[in-house]
Amino acid sequence: MIQISNFTFTYRESAEPVVRDVNLTIPDGAFVGITGAAGSGKSTLTYAMNGIIPHCYPGDFFGSVVVEGNDTCETALTDISLVVGSVCQDIDSQFVASVVDDEMLYGLENFGVPHDEIEARMVEALEDMGIGDLRDRTIDSLSGGQKQKVAIASILALRPKVLVLDEPTAELDPASSVGVFDLLTRYAREHGTTVVVVEQKIALLSQYADMLVIVDEGRIRFADTPANVLAHSDELLAIGVNCPRATTLMNRLSADGIYAGPVCRNVEEACDALLGVVA
Repeated sequence: MIQISNFTFTYRESAEPVVRDVNLTIPDGAFVGITGAAGSGKSTLTYAMNGIIPHCYPGDFFGSVVVEGNDTCETALTDISLVVGSVCQDIDSQFVASVVDDEMLYGLENFGVPHDEIEARMVEALEDMGIGDLRDRTIDSLSGGQKQKVAIASILALRPKVLVLDEPTAELDPASSVGVFDLLTRYAREHGTTVVVVEQKIALLSQYADMLVIVDEGRIRFADTPANVLAHSDELLAIGVNCPRATTLMNRLSADGIYAGPVCRNVEEACDALLGVVA
């Protein structure tokens, strides 16, 4: 679905590239988590995927980014937006209406969705996010988690083939964060949507993602299954990515020859593994 080849980008106001020589293949229908230290270039990668780079942010662009066979440099941003739906980190800046119902309508009408399809799409997207009861609410009366779900629902109503989200749980508590990821996972599975999520919470990503991408100083350090990436917990810590403590503990036991099982992604898996070690 997404093919990034030898991608290097320098913002016009910057002296050095923000991302360098990035090569990344994202299969159709994959759930991909991207993480890394602050300023590592994560958001820039998403801007390349949804066409904001190069269409909105000028700079020096080298290499290519191809989405569903379309080179983003040669394809109009409107056409890219029909394939890639985006939810930005600053949710409030994304809203254009004051009421949930109008927010949903805005994108559907602007993208020319036939009027006889609009109502069904709105209902489906709101129900998929579990917020059908919020339709008549004002945006400013919603909680942070509800705003996140409305923003996602307004994009899902357009039925994009790719959904790109930049830190969708940054301001949410752990329970709400899990709820958003549960909804995204279920939607992606039911609709075959490719999902790309930038997120600082690597423990959360490792529970849901098919692939983890670790960005370090503008380069891809790892791009593999969560288990294979988390096996490098010491290297991840060195570049500012904090693995779950349970993962770090079990990796050290593995390095000492005490544990020989699979990588543990959470406390539950580590407890089960330790029971096997002491048995």
